[in-house]
Amino acid sequence: MESHSPPHQTDTELLHALKAKQAGALGILYDRYGQVVYGIALKVLQNQQEAEDLTQEIFLGLWCNATINPNHSHFLRYLIVMTRSRAIDKIRSRSRILKLLNRFGQTVTAETPSPTPVEQALLTERSLAVRSALTQLPDKQRQVIEMAYDAGLSQSEIAQQLDTPLGTVKTWTRQGLLKLKQILLDAID
Repeated sequence: MESHSPPHQTDTELLHALKAKQAGALGILYDRYGQVVYGIALKVLQNQQEAEDLTQEIFLGLWCNATINPNHSHFLRYLIVMTRSRAIDKIRSRSRILKLLNRFGQTVTAETPSPTPVEQALLTERSLAVRSALTQLPDKQRQVIEMAYDAGLSQSEIAQQLDTPLGTVKTWTRQGLLKLKQILLDAID
């Protein structure tokens, strides 16, 4: 079995190969259409990192789901519509989150008095417990969590700064958060 399909294959042939989980087919489709997908995502999202993430999501979705009909005669049109729709969904989601944060921020500033000394002491104690738990994490997991929460960096920005694949950063973050949760739960018991 060949690991890479010849680049002169038609989209239909590549989609059949993709359904058969031939990784080379995905590579050829990405080489063929990755810039188009990225360009559309960037035009709609107006954010390079989000456009890169969406491009990765689109092609990862092709690999994981492979639900598109291999006999689909307009694969490029399908990719364009999919990319545009997903980008618009991201913008809508971003808008909802901003509205929610604005509403929450107004509510908090309008209704939340400054913490009492007891509340402040509890917050300080919790903060120290989290900082202590962070020291128990492996270095890479602790580093990505601190970069995300202390520096406010996105996972894409962290991956870029650490010169590490985005998937690795996501894995370290998830594993670190799960381990952190367990450490904190154990401390409560």
